[in-house]
Formats: sequence, C-alpha cells, structure tokens
Amino acid sequence: MGTAMPTVNQAHFRINSNLTAASVSALGFSSPNSGNSSASSRGSSFVTRASVAVEEKTQTEAALIRIGTRGSPLALAQAHETRDKLIESHPELAEEGAIRIVIIKTTGDKILSQPLADIGGKGLFTKEIDEALINGDIDIAVHSMKDLPEGSIVGTASLRRKSQLLNRYPSLKVLENFRGNVQTRLRKLKEGVVQATLLALAGLKRLNMTENVTCVLSIDDMLPAVAQGAIGIACRSDDEKMATYLASLNHEETRLAVACERAFLEKLEGSCRTPIAGYARRDEDGNCILKALVASPDGSQVLETTRRGPYAFDDMMNMGVDAGEELLSRAGPGFFNR
Repeated sequence: MGTAMPTVNQAHFRINSNLTAASVSALGFSSPNSGNSSASSRGSSFVTRASVAVEEKTQTEAALIRIGTRGSPLALAQAHETRDKLIESHPELAEEGAIRIVIIKTTGDKILSQPLADIGGKGLFTKEIDEALINGDIDIAVHSMKDLPEGSIVGTASLRRKSQLLNRYPSLKVLENFRGNVQTRLRKLKEGVVQATLLALAGLKRLNMTENVTCVLSIDDMLPAVAQGAIGIACRSDDEKMATYLASLNHEETRLAVACERAFLEKLEGSCRTPIAGYARRDEDGNCILKALVASPDGSQVLETTRRGPYAFDDMMNMGVDAGEELLSRAGPGFFNR
C-alpha cells in the first residue's frame, strides 16, 4: 500500500483588498526604493529540487516553521507579515531561527517576455510552491487591486483590468504584457513607457509604498480579481502542528468571502484568458454582498450581477454558484472570444 499524498489546508486573511490604486506619472510620485532589507539579508545557500530553485537563509539550527514564498518584494512582505503574525500569536516562535523564509522561483517568475495568457496553464505563480509544500521542503506556503487624457497609454498585464478600463474609457490605449514586480512597473511608469498603471492598494500598503498612489479606485470603478488582497497560507493536511499554528491566523470573515468569490469563479471555469471579477463583503446589517462580473477581452461588453444573503458558508457558496450560472447564461457561447 502506498502512502496517501497529503492534501492542503489553508488559512486566509485580507488587508484593505477592496481598493485598486492607479498611479499616474503626470501627477508625479517619489521614485520607489529599489532596496529591500529583507531580501538583501538572504543567505547564499541554494537548494535545487526538480525544477524548483529554492533559496534559503543559512541557519545554524533547524527552523520550527519554514515559510515558502516567491521572491518578489511584495511576496516577501506578505511572508514577513505572516511570520510576524505567527510570532504575535505564538511567542515561542520569536526565538531567532524559529521561523525561516524559503524563496521559491515559480514559472511565472522565470518567463517574463510573454503575456501570462500565452504561457498557458494555471498556477503559474503557485505550482512550484505547492509542490515544495507537498514534498516537505517547506511547512507552510504564502500565496499572493481615473480619468486620463484621450489616447493615454495604460500599462497592465491583467485582462480583467484591461477590459473594465476599456469599457469605461474606450479612447485609452492599453500596453499589454506590462509585467514585473511593483518596483519594476513603477520604474517603467517613471521612465514614461506608459502614462498610468494599475496596482493593488493592498500590495502597496504591505510594501509601505502608498506615496506612489495618486488615485484610488473604488469597487464601483473597478471590481477586483477573485480573492484580491487575501493571503492564503497552506500546510499539509497531515501536519497537525502547523495546522495549530495557522488556526490562530485564520480570519473567518475573509475565509468565507474568499470561498464565496471562488465558488463564483469555479462555476465560470475561469483562466488567464477570461476577464472575471468578484468581490464579497459583509454589509452594515451583517449580510453578505457579492458583486460579480464577466467582460469581453476588448471591453466592448461587461455583464454584472449582485447577490445578497446571510453571511454563512452554505449560503455564500450558493450565492457564488448562482451568480456564476446567471452570467454564464447571459454571456452565451463565444463571449470570451470577442
């Protein structure tokens, strides 16, 4: 009898995910700090397993928890935020070397010359990290939202953002494959490659780079991606110790919101080539409000729907599925090929 492959448990928390920042060069901003103290302090020990390049901090003792993450400044900021929350909840983890951050290069990090949709497949920024988790190389995995002059060029690699932007402002031009980490995109913006770009405000806050924000778009202006701004932390299902640690980090309201949004996405079978957006939140009466949309890639048509119901798992899952079924029916065959 073979050993059963462990599955993945997840904890979630979301910080100010309901806003998207538009940074416009014409209005000016301070140049981003290219340095990153957490990144520069990494050790020089490298481990290669299959196609996964893992860079680890040199440690004299075995860490109690190994946190797997991408190496971008934002990903590292989220990993360090996770570490700090673990230490806050479990003081014994404050001891030096108790928590180690392991950097893993993903397919999406390696291939920067092509649009994400052309690379193909799902999990371009998560697959290698999840494989490292299943293989036991790490213990938990941390995975990671206005007006312009006519003819202005906006840079974004997101079909979801592109379609919503063109639907509202058809006179704008969108530079596709505008990829790179936050610092890279801001550098390109400063160099005049584009007149504006769209960045997740939650990410800028985690990087302490909100000085670059010149306009904040509300949910009504641009609906974010499903689970935008939420941090997902995974551990193996058979690792009770890690599950205990992570239980203190889980934010139940966020977990339910993400489940609702992902139920909507799953019904639509979304991919990199399908502009889909969804956002669930608790209203002042304690109910769940789900706003969802699908759009044609060229932005010529945007279909939206809203659901309201009890803020409870089963109800919210049903809301997500129901919203997906409605938009699938309204969109009809070939909608995403326009």
